[in-house]
Amino acid sequence: MYLIYSALLAAGLLVSLPYWLLQRLRHGKYSAGLGERLGRIPQRLTDQPAQPTIWVHAVSVGEVLAIGGLVGELKKQFSQHRVVISTTTDTGQRLARTRFGAENVFYFPLDFAFAIRPYLRLLHPELIVIAETEFWPNFLRLAHASGARIAVVNARISDRSWPGYRRSRLLLTGVLQQVDLFLTQTGEDARRLKEIGAPAERVQTTGNLKFDVPAPAESPIVASLRATFQQANASPVIVCGSTVEGEDPLLLQAFENVLASHPRAVMILAPRHPERFNEVAELLEHSGIRFWRRSLWSGDPIFGGVLLIDTIGELAALYVLADVAFVGGSLVPRGGHNIIEPALHGVPIVVGNHTENFRDIIGLFQSRDAVRVVGPSELPLAFLKLISNQAERVALGRRAAETLRAQMGATLRTMQALENLLVPGSDRVGAIFGPSG
Repeated sequence: MYLIYSALLAAGLLVSLPYWLLQRLRHGKYSAGLGERLGRIPQRLTDQPAQPTIWVHAVSVGEVLAIGGLVGELKKQFSQHRVVISTTTDTGQRLARTRFGAENVFYFPLDFAFAIRPYLRLLHPELIVIAETEFWPNFLRLAHASGARIAVVNARISDRSWPGYRRSRLLLTGVLQQVDLFLTQTGEDARRLKEIGAPAERVQTTGNLKFDVPAPAESPIVASLRATFQQANASPVIVCGSTVEGEDPLLLQAFENVLASHPRAVMILAPRHPERFNEVAELLEHSGIRFWRRSLWSGDPIFGGVLLIDTIGELAALYVLADVAFVGGSLVPRGGHNIIEPALHGVPIVVGNHTENFRDIIGLFQSRDAVRVVGPSELPLAFLKLISNQAERVALGRRAAETLRAQMGATLRTMQALENLLVPGSDRVGAIFGPSG
């Protein structure tokens, strides 16, 4: 099975090579860390003294944010261990290096034995923690054979991926046997994992780690913008975060309605993907709405227009400035993005009606009247109603913060489960240097 899988994976990469090259040329994507992805160990990892290791894998920014508290607890509870973090995306890599130190962070290898084995040889991880659902067959097989204990934490099976997992059940059953522990966000995720082959006795529901993400400290840009808005009497402020292609025109149309009655309003617009920054800037130029680019802003007054956030890592802190927050990926069929960051600040939240990837979180917030879910045609009115009704706006934000606080504790429950996996003197013998797969 693994030989066939590896051959198909190689063929798929070969066929899709023109796409990857185009993305690299157009947006500079996938060029960073290529050697690491192919199994070349970066010098910053080898420079560290040898010690027992815990390897945490977080795909992108969302997962890096989610595992922040868990990484801190692992370092505290297992202080004799080194904790290293791998990511898949460039944005996740940058954030992880900032948060955990570049000497502990690297790109996750491609799922080929030749790329995986060098990391297992160097690190000899006693525990591998995988955030959410990254079921790479070769990696799980070789990691299991090396003697590492493997846990999937914050596990979820989204509505979008669920049909594909069900179709692949026969293949997945053997892969999932390599995992020692599955810690899921919800009972529904646990049920789905069992249905596709995860051993029932290894599945527990511990909650969503993202509920435990602390509110970011106020950054210099937040302080600067707050002062600028106060001096310019800019109000209201609408923060639109993680927007995707097709949403920005709808948001700008809604904002034009807001400007008609609130000419000093400001929209802080943060596209999800860096390669879209210039595209959204061009859209703003053609819209006729006054705008500023965050990367070029030098402190001049901002009011009656849009601040385009064309930088990485600042959005989470900027939500604190919002009178109303909109979370993107939801006005078009992209499954939505996480609403926890604005909820941390107690601001009223609006999302579109495509939130399948966060069905449980959105459902929970809806059940407590702590979020507004609207379609594209309802968006302008939703903004205007909240802007004009301070009492409703404040109450909606307060309920969002209360809902979030009521769900905290997943980090503690996850740590308690992981402690049982790191049993001193484990006798599982490494076997990572056998025939390649």
